[in-house]
Amino acid sequence: MNNMNRRTFVKGVLVTGIVASMPINLSANSKISTRVKTTELSGNTFNLSIEKIAVNITGNPSIAKTINGMLSGPTLRWKEGDIVTINVTNNLNEDTSIHWHGIILPASMDGVPGFSNFNGIKPGETFTYKFPILQSGTYWYHSHSGFQEQEGVFGAIIIEPKIKDPYEYDREYVISLSDWSDEKPSSVYRKLKLSASYYNFKQRTVGDFFDEVKEKGFFEAFSERKMWNEMKMTDRDISDVSGYTYTYLMNGENPATGFKALFKNGEKIRLRFINSAAMTFFDVRIPGLKMTVVAADGNNIQPVTVDEFRIGVAETYDVIVEPEVNKAYSIFAQSIDRSGYALGALTFDEKVIAQTPQMDAFPILTHADMGMGGTSDNNSEHDMSTMETQKPAKQESAMKCGAGMDMSSMEKPKSTMNHSMMGHDMSAMNNSQKKEIPITKLEEATGVQVDAVAINPQYRLNDPGVGLRNNGRKVLTYADLKSLTPTTNDKYPDREIILRLTGNMERYMWSINGIAYKDAKPLEFKYGERLRITYINDTMMNHPMHLHGMWSDLETGDDNYLPRKHTIVVQPGSKISFRVNVDAKGSWAYHCHLLYHMTDMFRKVIVS
Repeated sequence: MNNMNRRTFVKGVLVTGIVASMPINLSANSKISTRVKTTELSGNTFNLSIEKIAVNITGNPSIAKTINGMLSGPTLRWKEGDIVTINVTNNLNEDTSIHWHGIILPASMDGVPGFSNFNGIKPGETFTYKFPILQSGTYWYHSHSGFQEQEGVFGAIIIEPKIKDPYEYDREYVISLSDWSDEKPSSVYRKLKLSASYYNFKQRTVGDFFDEVKEKGFFEAFSERKMWNEMKMTDRDISDVSGYTYTYLMNGENPATGFKALFKNGEKIRLRFINSAAMTFFDVRIPGLKMTVVAADGNNIQPVTVDEFRIGVAETYDVIVEPEVNKAYSIFAQSIDRSGYALGALTFDEKVIAQTPQMDAFPILTHADMGMGGTSDNNSEHDMSTMETQKPAKQESAMKCGAGMDMSSMEKPKSTMNHSMMGHDMSAMNNSQKKEIPITKLEEATGVQVDAVAINPQYRLNDPGVGLRNNGRKVLTYADLKSLTPTTNDKYPDREIILRLTGNMERYMWSINGIAYKDAKPLEFKYGERLRITYINDTMMNHPMHLHGMWSDLETGDDNYLPRKHTIVVQPGSKISFRVNVDAKGSWAYHCHLLYHMTDMFRKVIVS
């Protein structure tokens, strides 16, 4: 057990069953409640109250903002074809809101302040959401006001299908993964703006350098270190916020208290995983037990049996497992940067739990993750000509990276790329590539807000991502996702929009096409068109991109079975494409779902 997990574990043990005893200052007009166990609500009418509660998750008393006093909020069970009414009362001393993530509904009910005549819910007021349920599956809801999502304002949604579910199971559990900090989110964000690596304690050391010399030789180790330094980048920028401040929760429980899911002999169990975290990607496995993935983002897919899957912020995956008689299993969700984990147990007896597995080694970014083209089998050979920094308006002849490293004189290594290994899935270049699609040119900007551009990004659909490559386990990839039923209404795209995900990590600035939200023009979609959108990630971070109000049909190589998603993870230095039926009028939000990126990596979409 590493130091961070030990800290979290010890603190968790101390607070098991303890109510905070230290006084906590609250404003005079603010209400406070006591935390209660998360429950399920069903029917057609729901009453939700957003309020402050006292919590003690880490050994220190703190305040959460939650729904009905629950962390996470109540699970809402709906039925496809029903009309639901949800009365949301704001008992905070600040504006709030609820967004129904992945739910297809009228724009006025989407719950994003400043969009479609919705201005948020004022303190003391109640807003009534009312809309028909047009889908089924696993979804979630959360605040879209300030940083409230980080503070606990989220919950799960289960929608029962009109017709019998194609997958049989005996019982089900929601597994909501989240990240909790006793720090105020505004404080976390301020620290990131002051120093983007504030929470990253895995930076390279002198000792690491000597280890690299032993492995690679002095010249290669020195050259590589020099390059990273001159680019003012690091191959260890995996997560912005780490277990230094985060405690990772499963259904509101820390690793010490642990969530427990019970089963009986011979049962099939459906686990509905939801990544409700503000900033954390999780790598999920149940050691000793295969998982059959049957749904992604609420939509049924052709079953895929895996040992592990990565779930990006705001994504959902449903899996079915068949535990053996009289055994206990750990539900293990380690953070992408390996700074901590959320933990639960799948067990026949709540008194019997499995041994907690060791976390994997800290992952290291490769040059492919920087958009520098292909890599070899050992991820060590790279074409340095495929990465450039944004130039000033007057172009320079020599290619430069970051702080001015001149790459023009460097000899390119011979290519030893293994496309199948790295997931440069050329099948993604599908029918939409067979003839030219008109591209709508969007405004782009250069400057300090863009510190690098990937000029040779690859489709990496078969790539499980940094930290999961060649780990000896079968890991889910986007290439595995195929809709259970054939794709319908897939007319040839009318046009294509290219969105570059841009940023300056050192200054902690995020943008789309180099333009922050406050300076950006809305994206204009035409009602009734079939649109193709291609992301190019110019940064070294994974970005979970979420388009409100419309489905994203992900291009995974088989046009006949395009999986439908509401959130698409774009790996560092890669590109990925999807199609949209523009079938919902109004104004919609479009953004990266990492909470501290969302301020500027955000767009308004107007459908007319």
